[in-house]
Amino acid sequence: MARRSTMLSRRGLLTGAAAIGGAAAIGGAAALSGGLSACGAAGATGAADQIQFWTPLSGGDGGTMAEMVTKATQGAAYDVKTTTLVWGEPYYTKLAMAATGGRPPELAIMHASRMPGYAPGGLLDSWDVGRLAELGVSEDDFPAEIWKKGLSGDKLFAVALDAHPTVLMFNPEICDKAGVLDSDGKLLPTESPEAFIDLISQVGGQTKDTPPLSYGYLGDGAQMFRIFYTFYTQHGAAMTFPEGGKAEIDDDIAIESLQLMQTLLDGKLAVQRNDYAAALAEFATGRSGLLFTGVWELRSVKEAGVPFDMTAIPTLFGTPTTYADSHAFVLPHQNDPDEHRRDLTYRFVADLLKGSYDWATAGHVPAYLPVTQSPDYAKLTPQSHYADVAEQVVYDPEAWFTGSASNFQSNFGNAVQPALMSGKDAPGAIDAFRARVDRLLTTRNPVDPDGTWKP
Repeated sequence: MARRSTMLSRRGLLTGAAAIGGAAAIGGAAALSGGLSACGAAGATGAADQIQFWTPLSGGDGGTMAEMVTKATQGAAYDVKTTTLVWGEPYYTKLAMAATGGRPPELAIMHASRMPGYAPGGLLDSWDVGRLAELGVSEDDFPAEIWKKGLSGDKLFAVALDAHPTVLMFNPEICDKAGVLDSDGKLLPTESPEAFIDLISQVGGQTKDTPPLSYGYLGDGAQMFRIFYTFYTQHGAAMTFPEGGKAEIDDDIAIESLQLMQTLLDGKLAVQRNDYAAALAEFATGRSGLLFTGVWELRSVKEAGVPFDMTAIPTLFGTPTTYADSHAFVLPHQNDPDEHRRDLTYRFVADLLKGSYDWATAGHVPAYLPVTQSPDYAKLTPQSHYADVAEQVVYDPEAWFTGSASNFQSNFGNAVQPALMSGKDAPGAIDAFRARVDRLLTTRNPVDPDGTWKP
């Protein structure tokens, strides 16, 4: 796709950026009205050898990234000024405004699932894959699906730092007593819903007052969609959302996937109505033996001091898939990029990728294969136990309104949460989800000036 020179007007931006998260950011224009100057002030205004780098990473992730930046810049011919902004829709709104206003940073972190909403509208510049290859970063250095996710058309717009999949944590002490571990201390394989339910039930014999599987979802559409789409894609199916058309969803597979979630949430295998924090606390205090969660919880569970290990969610419907997203490096669009700074940006990204062993301490799986295939990584536990999940990741269905921190997953949660709470009417929940997606598909991408969808 050729780079588009058309730029949005300020009025169009205030209308459009508010809708980036899913065409439903009520009051977004008011929230953005003072943002253009602020974004410009944080843009590319530093010294000739200074790279402006925006991230939404805070907490432990932010500290780890700061350490990686420090290591990468020691003795380097460049400096990096990192700006950490509020995670979620405010971050993506500011990024869109900065790129449109002509004062973006040289580099930013974006969830790979959000790229389709930005690249077609000209808010990102593509990467020169030849220059990356000269620096030791090429397609062969990444799992196929992770590299592919960074493409829009035949151009690369996002270079993945990691995969952060949904996984199954387990307490090896509880699971050993339940007899569900093999001689290597791994969970026994289960290849069907029935076998998985049987394994959970066996673990339940050791957890007494608490159901054996912890899974929190109340008010958390992302948490609901992660498990649902893992089960859905394990059928070998996908969802397609053609702009201006109708959602292409296999109803039978969607209903079966949702019904399995209902079966797990029967009050005996898992608490029927639980939120994310409560489910995490169950596992982190040793009251349950299994936990559906993301790799990003590795630190919090480790700090709790409970014995734990991590593995892929079992393949229950034949096709090994796991829902995930990726933190990725993007080049916010610049009308007239400084070629010297841009080259330094390439060098910085290559240095971060090569030093991403440290990023694994946050639980994420580094996307750069020379790291995860190294002898040092093989000794890293439990991270090395689930590194192969990066080879089977699936992302949100591709559309301008999907992805992390968008309203798409909230819409899914609003449609299916009543069915999970009641254990009833999975078909009605899927119908409601389809209707919500179909409404979004009639809405034009607010950051694509000509309204043409180019996946």
